[in-house]
Amino acid sequence: MDFIITSLQSWDIKIGSTIKNTAMEIAKEHRVLYINTPLDIRTYFQHYDAEEVAKNHRLSVLHGKTPPLRSVTDRLLVLDCPFTLLPVGQLPSPLFEWINRLNNHRLGQWIKKQVEKLGFRSYIHLIDNDLYRSLYLKEYLKPAVSIYYRRDQVTEFAYWRKHGKECEKRLAGKADIVLTNSELFARQLRLWNPNVHVLNTGVNLELYNPRLSYKIPEDLKPIPHPVVGYTGAILQARLDSGLMYEVACQMPDCQFVWVGPEDEHFQGHALHSLPNVHFLGYKQVTELPAYICHFDICINPQIVNPITDGNYPLKIDEYLAMGRPVVATSTHTMRQVFKDYTYLPTTVPQWITAIRQALSEAHDSAKQQARITFAHTHSWGESVKVIYQAVNHTLPLLRQSKNKPSADSSHDDSCCVTYMPSKKQFISPKND
Repeated sequence: MDFIITSLQSWDIKIGSTIKNTAMEIAKEHRVLYINTPLDIRTYFQHYDAEEVAKNHRLSVLHGKTPPLRSVTDRLLVLDCPFTLLPVGQLPSPLFEWINRLNNHRLGQWIKKQVEKLGFRSYIHLIDNDLYRSLYLKEYLKPAVSIYYRRDQVTEFAYWRKHGKECEKRLAGKADIVLTNSELFARQLRLWNPNVHVLNTGVNLELYNPRLSYKIPEDLKPIPHPVVGYTGAILQARLDSGLMYEVACQMPDCQFVWVGPEDEHFQGHALHSLPNVHFLGYKQVTELPAYICHFDICINPQIVNPITDGNYPLKIDEYLAMGRPVVATSTHTMRQVFKDYTYLPTTVPQWITAIRQALSEAHDSAKQQARITFAHTHSWGESVKVIYQAVNHTLPLLRQSKNKPSADSSHDDSCCVTYMPSKKQFISPKND
């Protein structure tokens, strides 16, 4: 079967992305159309000159300079929208409903037109945390299977606080399948839909391969060991800056290295004044294994809140896949999934003790191999397999409920998402 993915995340996001990796894994066996997040009018004008938008593929499409359809692989397409949508986050409820449905209708008609050209006849629609723009797409697209995937508690962010919780309740309730990446989220979502499936986030094992040789990055060379490192977005909503300031102050013999883009909070934080704290800025995803390889240990100092407690931190699998000892905040997901392979402190003294213990194991080859072996159980292939199993379980039930029983559903190839389309069936963007 074919897949359509609508997501909060643009395909052109700079940092690593769970949904992009999921799309690429699915595209190994099935055609995938990834709908690039359309800009709303406010974002278009407010950030017109900002680097993250000015260099984005979406602006080029909006200006008619680039075709809206592009091919990433022979089975993976990205579709941009040659139009903007209306901002709805802060509108009063009656107006929100009306404007948001207009947005959904416009987006839905655009997607429907393109999938017809591509020859998608029966497809699975995967909604990745897209609470507003995808709220009514099931009605407009009429997919064979509609899946809602919560992998972040986005309703705790300001933009979604006004309408997000009600929209998620409706979106999850009408979905045929609900996916999530933690048992905490699963318990919450089962209140609205009993057909909830939990999957682990995967790790790119080809990229994060400890058997390869990695040169030490130039900006890491001047920093003495031991190095305690972090990779990823450096955001106030997710990371405990106060905790790390106290830890760094009390461990002057350790160098704390942060690799990733900072928000305004961290850019102005007193951490920058400490001689043993180093912010190295944004790096390409392909550069991160070299940094992790040359860290002595890795950390993920999350602040515990509704956003982070049930979140599945992708970076933990990446750290472990490289064999690094890991110290991370004790969240629900960390305790449930990673407790046997990481240190999970909760206070400043515990963090200091855990970092010292982790450093003492930095060169323990047996423990290093155990971490790598565990990370290999969290491949993207294993993650996507849960999606396939959920679809194969649900699709026959949907057909029965529509009073269209198959004569022999066990031999009905259209029910099985292990079907691999031939390249002859694929329509090139050039023919659009």
